Amino acid sequence: MDVLLYILGILAVLVGLAVSIGLHEVGHLVPAKLFGLKVTQYMIGFGPTLWSKRRGETEYGVKAIPLGGYISMIGMFPPAKQGGAMRNASTGFFNTLVQDARTASADTIGDGEERRAFYRLPVHKRIVIMLGGPVMNLLIGIVLFAVLLMGFGVAQSSTTLASVSECVLPATSQRQTCEPGDTASPGAAAGLRPGDTILSIDGTAVTSWEQASAMIRDAPGEDLAFSVERDGGTQTLTVTPLLSERYVLDDRNSIVEDANGDPVTRDVGFIGIGPTQEVVRQPVTAVLPFVGDNIGRVAGILVTLPQHLIQVAQSTFGGEERDPNGLISVVGVGRVAGEIASLDEVPLDAKVSGLIGLIGSLNIALFVFNLIPLMPLDGGHVAGALWEGIRRTFAKLFRRRDPGPVDTAKLMPVTFAVVILLGGMSALLIYSDLVNPIRFFG
Repeated sequence: MDVLLYILGILAVLVGLAVSIGLHEVGHLVPAKLFGLKVTQYMIGFGPTLWSKRRGETEYGVKAIPLGGYISMIGMFPPAKQGGAMRNASTGFFNTLVQDARTASADTIGDGEERRAFYRLPVHKRIVIMLGGPVMNLLIGIVLFAVLLMGFGVAQSSTTLASVSECVLPATSQRQTCEPGDTASPGAAAGLRPGDTILSIDGTAVTSWEQASAMIRDAPGEDLAFSVERDGGTQTLTVTPLLSERYVLDDRNSIVEDANGDPVTRDVGFIGIGPTQEVVRQPVTAVLPFVGDNIGRVAGILVTLPQHLIQVAQSTFGGEERDPNGLISVVGVGRVAGEIASLDEVPLDAKVSGLIGLIGSLNIALFVFNLIPLMPLDGGHVAGALWEGIRRTFAKLFRRRDPGPVDTAKLMPVTFAVVILLGGMSALLIYSDLVNPIRFFG
């Protein structure tokens, strides 16, 4: 049964990914057709065609390698300027890349179809077409996270205690159990018990675990009056937080260092209690901030992409444990989906919500990744269109001759390099996910 659930989890995320890819391409296809652009192919996947059907002038199909998709639009690159010599690249190979791109683009344009070519469209229409795919992924992510947050809810720390430490052990201690002579934790010494619900601290009503934690941290060595609900009644206990030294963390939960590179610490209160977790449905106002936070995390990873790749390589070939917040491939995503689906102790609704969150996160990652202003990504085409718009605007302002479309075919050497880098990155991540996967569930 566990193996079957594992396979079903993988299939669920693969179907979700395929649908997301298909809708991404629909995001390109619909505005392209609305603007009169000729689209010859709409394909999900790469490589050999498994199935296809032609409707009108467009062939719709599925290919063998489900790692992406594309639509073929005629006239992606403008022809070389008449009478102008193409600047020689460092090698003939790159010149060939540029010329082949121009030739392939020109071959897609039939007689009388010049006005339906991509490069002939106004700048704003090209931007809309190229942003259509990433925006579709963003919308999918918003919908899935709305279902997750509003329909299933998210786990939050409650004000009910799940644990009360019996004693205080030094950070360097190898023991996990208390022994006679160990200092009792402030919570245990005051009489707090698992199952107690904190109602107020020093007369201030407590509505969240974060509020209670902040009040405890800010009162080391001070007597605090805890009002707790226990067995249907209310009790008041005096708790004195123990002085403890904690590292200061930044927004990414990394330790803050001073000018000398030493960790920054501060004195905080500690009483040795832990909260229970409860699933709470969120209001609609929580969806967009949640999505925005997800976008910020993905963007942060992309900004530090070389560092993350180095960490993946070091952990893979050095036998170290992978960073659970690091990069992961499609293989790793499938493994995580299988593990979520096959966990015995997790109820069905939690498994479903976990898979929904996984697919939602994939769509947010696709949205951010495709906005990178490098071809062949969508962001590269948007950047080319924006540059063309800027050039033409300045030419109009200064009453100069229209410079014409930007020759994006000259960027083919960059495109070639990006494809190689993406291929190498994918190979590294897939290999790492096979031999040294991230351990989310022990």
